[in-house]
Amino acid sequence: MSAHQSVVTVVQHLAFEDLGSFAQPLRELGHAIRVVQAGVDDVAQAIDDAELLVVLGGPIGVYETDRYPFLVDELAALERRLAARRPTLGVCLGAQLMARALGAAVYPGGRKEIGWGELQLPPAGLQSPLRHLDGVAVLHWHGDTFDLPLDAELLASSPLYPHQAFRVGCNVLALQFHPEALTQQFECWLIGHTGELAAAGLDVPTLRSQARTQGPLLEQAGRAMLKSWLADLVWA
Repeated sequence: MSAHQSVVTVVQHLAFEDLGSFAQPLRELGHAIRVVQAGVDDVAQAIDDAELLVVLGGPIGVYETDRYPFLVDELAALERRLAARRPTLGVCLGAQLMARALGAAVYPGGRKEIGWGELQLPPAGLQSPLRHLDGVAVLHWHGDTFDLPLDAELLASSPLYPHQAFRVGCNVLALQFHPEALTQQFECWLIGHTGELAAAGLDVPTLRSQARTQGPLLEQAGRAMLKSWLADLVWA
């Protein structure tokens, strides 16, 4: 177990998809937090320099490099980082970027997975930091998916998508879902993604009601999961 204190570099692709409930335990453990904005800041350099990296979500596709050229440099930096197995956590788009950087395909899944639902954890998941999420409804919010990278260990699935989480060793953890969602900020998601929700025919009041019920439970479980992962990190 490691009590190493570091500067946590956070890559954001969308302002309201931030660290959420993860910010508190990181600060409590003595980590400083530095946020960089994809498409605005020099994200590639930040990824290269980061002691501990968290790559967050966003509504764009990993494969949309023609529309969002910054993804090319972001992916190249992630390739370098993950090849060295440096401490890296990815959430949703962040997980998809990590999968691509590890050589796996990322592509539209053909169906939106938006809302609250429990994960299916195989034995490897139950023996990983994700054990804290067992029986807890997490927030799903994606339409893309990925193949499992070579040498990656599958940690979670859902009825719609078999690849929900993976790790490579102790330092590299990718989560397709959102364990960091903060209940008090959930209205920002409903406002910011209103077009996507309307196109998918999803009921906003239902999602809001579910967040009030499920959100506090996820916050507690998500923080426990994060602390467990941090404790297992191997620092160079």
